[in-house]
Amino acid sequence: MTQLTTSVMSGRVYADVLRPSRRAAAAAYDLGLVLAGSVLLAACAQVKLFLPFTAIPITAQTFAVLLLGVSLGRWRGVAAVTAYLAQGAAGLPVFAVGGGVGYLAGPTAGFLWGFVPAAWLAGALAEHGWDRRPLTAAGAMALADAALFTPGVLWYAGFVGLDGAVSTSVVPFLPGEAIKIALATALLPTAWRLIGDRPNDANA
Repeated sequence: MTQLTTSVMSGRVYADVLRPSRRAAAAAYDLGLVLAGSVLLAACAQVKLFLPFTAIPITAQTFAVLLLGVSLGRWRGVAAVTAYLAQGAAGLPVFAVGGGVGYLAGPTAGFLWGFVPAAWLAGALAEHGWDRRPLTAAGAMALADAALFTPGVLWYAGFVGLDGAVSTSVVPFLPGEAIKIALATALLPTAWRLIGDRPNDANA
């Protein structure tokens, strides 16, 4: 059985490489990753570009959500996203245009809620080894991206109609999403190779 196969069977993700074996230390490590992930999302929300024809800004958040999922795994990834949403709901200015519970019911709320299934799916696929090779890494990111955009578009369609939602919240973002997926496709398998967690040459 190859090293890669062993990792996949154990559900190992990148964050598990340095995870302590002692229970208390491991719990503190997981909590630290979750909090750090929520801070990363808040920071990425401030990297934004507003377009004149849509209320939805281009941000670095989608890339952060997907990377959190694949690097932390599904449950820590979801916990980080949930912590971020809770911070915003509490009124902290962590969203792209501020904070407050009302923001989670506004026209763009579906994209924020979409962070949860996106992180979960990206993490689940990573736990099955999809982040180890370029082709499957690209597939994992694309599927998780779809899990993020689907609730966002459907919710936004309730305000501007389906055609309007697609034309203003999907089409303008496709080039950026393609770039993010390409970056992840290059980064994730390379990161595993740097720590030596890869299939042997006979099974690559």
